Amino acid sequence: MFTIYVYVLDTLADWELGYVTAELNSGRFFKKGAQRVSLKTVSCSKEPIRSMGGMTIVPDCLIDDMAVSETSVLILPGANTWNDPRHGAIIEKASEFLSAGATVCAICGATAALASAGLLDNRPHTSNGLGFLEMVSPGYKGQGFYIDKPSVADNNLITASSTGALLWAKQIIEHLGVFQSDTLEVWYEYFSTGEAKHFFALMQTLPSGNEN
Repeated sequence: MFTIYVYVLDTLADWELGYVTAELNSGRFFKKGAQRVSLKTVSCSKEPIRSMGGMTIVPDCLIDDMAVSETSVLILPGANTWNDPRHGAIIEKASEFLSAGATVCAICGATAALASAGLLDNRPHTSNGLGFLEMVSPGYKGQGFYIDKPSVADNNLITASSTGALLWAKQIIEHLGVFQSDTLEVWYEYFSTGEAKHFFALMQTLPSGNEN
């Protein structure tokens, strides 16, 4: 079973998480026989956080409760509060995840936190722009590995810009292998274009009894 840890912190950017958490938690488009998924919110304390959109989230667990294995996934959303030293512990855990072959997925401001820790210095990645990383992460040395795309997957590290949430979700889902490939392609086409034909194509790819 995949354990998906979603790090939550004050000013969390709600929209960046919507696609990926909804699909992984609901399993509504999963292929037959896909691994089950357990999604947990995690933070540096059990205190409720307040998202950028005004939502209150009570963390399910603490950083020390996290299990690290190849079926563990850490999702790091953007936020305006990544500079708070309290979040250093989750970046240390991200380093542990990467070393163990677990998956780390970071978007927007979370990529800057990874860059500041040197975790992007030697791996293909993206963010809100190369200049953004150089500005907010003075110790960043990964310029040669920067790719100017909305989302970049490098094995167990998947990074995205603030505008790359949909492609980021697609790459995370693809990495986990929980959708059929044809389902994933038309899912992405539908949500990126809004064309009804892709919705009906999506329904046709689903295993019997999974249409909802």
